[in-house]
Amino acid sequence: MRSTLSLTAAFIVLAFTACSTTSQLGFSSSRKLLPTLRAYAREVAGELSLVPTERRQVLDKIAADITARLNAGDPALLTFICTHNSRRSHMSQIWAQTAAYYYGLDNVQAFSGGTQATACNCRTVTAMRRAGFAIEDATAGDNPLYLVRYAEDLPPIRAYSKLYNADPNPKHDFIALMTCSVADKSCPIVEGATSRYAIHYADPRLCDDTPTETAAYNERCREIAREMFYIIAEVRRDRNSAGSSRAPHTNLAVRR
Repeated sequence: MRSTLSLTAAFIVLAFTACSTTSQLGFSSSRKLLPTLRAYAREVAGELSLVPTERRQVLDKIAADITARLNAGDPALLTFICTHNSRRSHMSQIWAQTAAYYYGLDNVQAFSGGTQATACNCRTVTAMRRAGFAIEDATAGDNPLYLVRYAEDLPPIRAYSKLYNADPNPKHDFIALMTCSVADKSCPIVEGATSRYAIHYADPRLCDDTPTETAAYNERCREIAREMFYIIAEVRRDRNSAGSSRAPHTNLAVRR
């Protein structure tokens, strides 16, 4: 009898602790990543310590900017910009929105655009499908529309190539995030942005139609995912701790 009571008490304590942790982090039990995406997201959330120290300098600034906007009661609007809005900017938008969902930050909204409009490259779509996203080919043509699903209870992201200031992207009060060096140089002033950060990624296009194509796109997808999760995890931590000392990143990995 004593053993049974002890086990029951332990179970109650564990359940209460789990519920309390979930509440503190701001998650809702109705939040559900797609089953095909959960394992990848858990792995990425456990890899945040792999983000290089020198890279964290700019990522921490972005996280602080987002936190300040949320603390002021404003939405954090993130627009990822590259030249053609075909590869890196789409990956960044999709992963940033997924990370915001994962960490329970509803007021973070991600967008993407280019200095030119071309098409969301089919290799980008294939790489994101390999990561676990459910992507529907909604239209055909030179600039097709893809519907990217990451959660069971939210509408999909509409992925197609567009200018960074085209609808439905925000026209003012947004954070501009330059994902390629070419767009960064050719667009030194991003109209409507209240802040601007350079987060250049190597272009997987350089490996198109080569034996290393799949590996290059997988590597870029993983790197971008890890850094978007790093940024949003920092925001979640800052919102929770309210200035208290930070715990190791891996403690924020949420198992879904």
